[in-house]
Amino acid sequence: MNPNVTVIQPTIAAGQEQKIRVAAYCRVSSDSADQLNSFMAQMRYYENFLADSKTETLVSVYADEGVTGTRMDKREDFRRMLKDCRRGKIDRIISKSISRFARNTKECLTVLRELKFLGITVLFEKENIDTADMSDEMMITVMGGLAQEESTSISKKLKWSYQKRMKSGQYITSCAPFGYNLIDGKLYINESEAKIVSEIFDYFLNGHGIQSTTEYFNEVYAHIKKWSLSSMRYLLTNEKYIGDSMLQKYYTPDEIGAKHQENKNAADKYYIENTHKSIISKNKFYAVQNLLNSRRTSKMSIGSYPLSQKLKCGTCGLHFRRKLCRGIVYWTCNNHDKHASICNQKRIPEIAIYQAFICLYNKLKCNFKSIFPSLLSQLQELKNRKFSGNQQYMEIAKEIAKLKEQTHVLARLKTKGFLDEAKYLEQTAEINSKINKLSREQRKIVRSDDEDDMIEQIKDIASIIENGINLMTEFDEVLFESLVEKIIVKDQITLEFYLYGGLKFTERLV
Repeated sequence: MNPNVTVIQPTIAAGQEQKIRVAAYCRVSSDSADQLNSFMAQMRYYENFLADSKTETLVSVYADEGVTGTRMDKREDFRRMLKDCRRGKIDRIISKSISRFARNTKECLTVLRELKFLGITVLFEKENIDTADMSDEMMITVMGGLAQEESTSISKKLKWSYQKRMKSGQYITSCAPFGYNLIDGKLYINESEAKIVSEIFDYFLNGHGIQSTTEYFNEVYAHIKKWSLSSMRYLLTNEKYIGDSMLQKYYTPDEIGAKHQENKNAADKYYIENTHKSIISKNKFYAVQNLLNSRRTSKMSIGSYPLSQKLKCGTCGLHFRRKLCRGIVYWTCNNHDKHASICNQKRIPEIAIYQAFICLYNKLKCNFKSIFPSLLSQLQELKNRKFSGNQQYMEIAKEIAKLKEQTHVLARLKTKGFLDEAKYLEQTAEINSKINKLSREQRKIVRSDDEDDMIEQIKDIASIIENGINLMTEFDEVLFESLVEKIIVKDQITLEFYLYGGLKFTERLV
């Protein structure tokens, strides 16, 4: 007797059809021929591309302007797009060509494999390749290889051009140090910042070390800039403050995917004098260099202990370091150890910190059901909120693109003699100020979007505690590393434990 099979066709309720969520990725390369294909033009193109589609809807346009395609970590919006793919916000990606998507074959294939695993298809318009129809990766491998060769060729041409300009003494810079503004590839003094630079050099020459100089100016000018010890040392040794420029302090090796790194005599450097106006006199600058050389001490290596780089002072903000005294291990604030008058935070026995963590873990384990289920429920509601960040991000990107187009217009007017230097600098500075403000708004959106990462981290924390040992009697290094992001020492008896995901708990030392 043959079985009787009835096929039940899937049905979708009226009004419940869901459109495919499409993201577009575009990139404008640095070669001049491609600049006609502007950032703004590509934004408009993709908006119009899906405007009349009944099955697809555009959720966002991700765009990186003027950056290399050979390195994924150099493309912020590309990484943001992949993050949104992993969060389930995208069903399909459209890119003009493989060379726009990636010029590194290995990374291209890695990304496509991950997207395929996530159920996300990619359409490359120029090559007419749709991963939804692919049975294997042969075509992608071939086209990716060609794109990689193209990238290598362009990179070599650009590198040759840069080398030629450096050898001829032409000043090349891509960023401005504190105290200067970068306008049309040239450095111009920022008077308010230059005043602070001059004060820093004078303060250091008056007998203060790098640490005390850093702390003083972080306190006095906290509303303007925050310096670290390394950034303060870099400022005090930067030849740009005397009007000179050392070119190619950092370089990128020829290998595909190689990272930008410090040039430790691996490639030529070019020292060019009088490239811009100075802030510091040469006599003062070299006096500082001599003083730095005389004070230079060997760097202390940081031990690989569970508490290393996790224990911070709640008074001055510096890290604690490990010390052995009369057979007992203590952790002490770096600042207090060197300048007790500046920070009064006293040392704490290591065993006391371990005991505090043991106590915290046991509390979380015993009270797991009263803490985490309700917390995770609230977080899930937060995660299910309607996502609107992409649209807002895209609108800001459009505004930035318009402002950048205005700077190009001003540059052409100045070149043709229709705009004098002073007016050009004034208008360009105003536009750059607007761009910086909008860029800050973009960063806020990205940070708010990182709430999803926080939720996932808290889920991991809950899972670790739920599946961990029932009662901790001895310090468990693995659990500590898995749970604790940092510890703030508030005073002699109070510690603030910050777990991954932003959870904070206070424990008192016994």
